[in-house]
Amino acid sequence: MRIEVRPGRQVIGGAAASALLALAACGGGGGDATKAKEKGGAPGQSGPVTVGYVVVQPTSVPTTSELPGRTVAYQSSEVRPQVSGVIQRRFFTEGAIVKRGQPLYQIDPSLYRASANQASANVANAQATYEAAKIRADRYKPLAQMEAISAQDYTDAVATQRQAAATIAVNRAQLDTARVNLRFTTVPAPITGRIGRSLFTVGALVSSTQTDPLATIQQLDPMFVDIQQSSANLLALRRSLASGGAVPARAEVTLKLEDGSDYGIKGAVEFAEVVVDPSTGTVTLRARFPNPNGLLLPGMFVRAVFSQSIQQNAFLVPQTAITRDAKGNATLYVVGANNRAEQRTVTAERTQGAYWVVIDGLKAGDKVITQGLANVKPKTPLQPVPADTPQKVQAPSPEQMDKMSSAKGKAG
Repeated sequence: MRIEVRPGRQVIGGAAASALLALAACGGGGGDATKAKEKGGAPGQSGPVTVGYVVVQPTSVPTTSELPGRTVAYQSSEVRPQVSGVIQRRFFTEGAIVKRGQPLYQIDPSLYRASANQASANVANAQATYEAAKIRADRYKPLAQMEAISAQDYTDAVATQRQAAATIAVNRAQLDTARVNLRFTTVPAPITGRIGRSLFTVGALVSSTQTDPLATIQQLDPMFVDIQQSSANLLALRRSLASGGAVPARAEVTLKLEDGSDYGIKGAVEFAEVVVDPSTGTVTLRARFPNPNGLLLPGMFVRAVFSQSIQQNAFLVPQTAITRDAKGNATLYVVGANNRAEQRTVTAERTQGAYWVVIDGLKAGDKVITQGLANVKPKTPLQPVPADTPQKVQAPSPEQMDKMSSAKGKAG
């Protein structure tokens, strides 16, 4: 409540006000205390306590969670050689953006080119053999029909033709393999993204069986954030959704970076893992964020803030109105019947900004006392006014000033 002085009146000082209160108390005598007791107030209390209240109504409140997370590249690929040889050239700049299929390294192609040429020659040889076998089989066919040659000779000629055709197929497969290996001597980028440092230099011998990659490419726009949520909290959320006390919310996520600043671009949760990590007891939720400026880098520690559900029929009560008893129960005062204070025990498990979220113990239209609680006890008579209503204080009248002067003279 705010205190407001009417214009045109003089406000007395602290000492004069104290004297005025003492004079009023002396003038009232014991009758005022008796009347206060009859009204239900405390002894010495001259009248009802002025309090400020707010009228609460049920609303839908999102269940907001703030959980830790780590950034992960949207795509990550290790560049590896598929053939063995010496690196002759490197075609990229470390740290640059490379496109899928762009040449990155050139491995010495001499041996693979020779193998391809040999395989091509083998195919040509097999084709010549096949043509000779085919001509012989065609020539033996009418002779075998006239019984000029034995049937076995014709059968052998046809078999030789088929063997020659199979040899062509084998040699063509070998030629394809040789050409593929020759193509692998140029190492391309498997994905589009930002490439890191090169782990091998020109002149290094690389192998298709080595464990170390040549380089790593990562796609950083968009970016994944892996969020860790307690399996117990996830179980409670699912039970709340199943009971109908809450409804699913669109999982829109905001990020807080390592320096405490907001990322500024919102993301969305895409899926949740179906297994619980036995070492931490958490479930991983994965969110995706646009990263057009490259501010997010893989491995950064962040905090994700998002709403997983919406609590229905909840009350938002200012935090100043709720206190905790010795057992930890949340209590508050409401304006009851006949303007008397009524204490309530409510269920308030979390806060939302400057409010407690109360899910039990209140009903629509209750007047919750938020101001003037210092002198409020159960059944205390109240003079309720809406919260933040200005309180008008008047200067004492001339008669009261005369009494104060007389009282000061007698005291002197």
